[in-house]
Amino acid sequence: MPTTPLLPASLRILLTIASIVVLIAGLQAASAIILPILVAVFLAVICTPPVTWLQKRGLPDWASVLTVFLVVLVAFVVLSLVVTSSITSFQARLPEYEKELQEPVNHIVAWLAGHDVQVSPALIREQFDSSKLTGLLSSGLSAVATVLSNTVLVMLTVVFVLSEAAVLPRKLRVISGNPEGDVDWASSVLGDLRVYLAVKTQCSLLVAVTSTVFLWIMGIDYPVLWGLLAFLLNFIPTLGSIIAAIPPIVLALILNGIGGGVVVAAWYLVINMAIGNFLEPRLMGRRLGLSTLVVFLSMVFWGWVWGPVGMVLSVPLTMVVKILLEHTDLRWLAVLLGSASEDPEPDASAAG
Repeated sequence: MPTTPLLPASLRILLTIASIVVLIAGLQAASAIILPILVAVFLAVICTPPVTWLQKRGLPDWASVLTVFLVVLVAFVVLSLVVTSSITSFQARLPEYEKELQEPVNHIVAWLAGHDVQVSPALIREQFDSSKLTGLLSSGLSAVATVLSNTVLVMLTVVFVLSEAAVLPRKLRVISGNPEGDVDWASSVLGDLRVYLAVKTQCSLLVAVTSTVFLWIMGIDYPVLWGLLAFLLNFIPTLGSIIAAIPPIVLALILNGIGGGVVVAAWYLVINMAIGNFLEPRLMGRRLGLSTLVVFLSMVFWGWVWGPVGMVLSVPLTMVVKILLEHTDLRWLAVLLGSASEDPEPDASAAG
């Protein structure tokens, strides 16, 4: 019986590359639908432990889901109102802040000149031009606004995911064709994802609350807005905490002078190093399982595909991809994505 010849290796490579390009283009084109659903799924994963806790206390399944849903909805609405009001007020006062920035800029230029560093004051002020700051703020919030505009879709998806969570393992066994089959891989995906999101949410909340209180004590305008910004951007590896610190530091320079700016910058440095380098790794353990290079590259890739929201979701998305690869013939790729501290077990087939 004649067999169909395999495609040449070069053609297979070209087809693979073309498939990847088409897939990425599809992800970008469908971002308006995919992003709200992904946000809802990750939000549902975070909400699963409270739902389970209520169920163990004797509350019916529907009541547990409804209670957690209402809490999330109320928090979402309150934060949206506070942030919308703060952003509107902040944008209205940007020209005023720009004028007040002139004095600290002159002090900085004078200090640099005293150390033989010549810098034009106009050049520094140009970097803090109100139109640029408004554009930066608007572009950063536009992606979030896209997701928020699909609030109904997000919330409904959260409810349905929470409702289906209990029967998901049984459905996976049916799909596999073995009712008694092993679905540990699915439990591994959900377990690691739940731990990461729970720890990251708790640490981000700690950064947000402490930063809000600190900025309020320092007399910085809109502390709640900057606290929420710190919470959201803390999900972006490395760069997020740096970006979140810039607006309050600039405001501290305007309102409290150079000394105030230094104090606020020092606070953000200390709190982010303490939580990001000590508390978070201790709570996370080895659950993350991604190399530092992979974390950075995933942030760049998903940020390019889906913008700021993609950067926020980059680590959990890459974690899911890694865990799924571990249960396929591409396990070697999962090993490459893993951290150096991981001790990969030898492939069972190879051992045989």
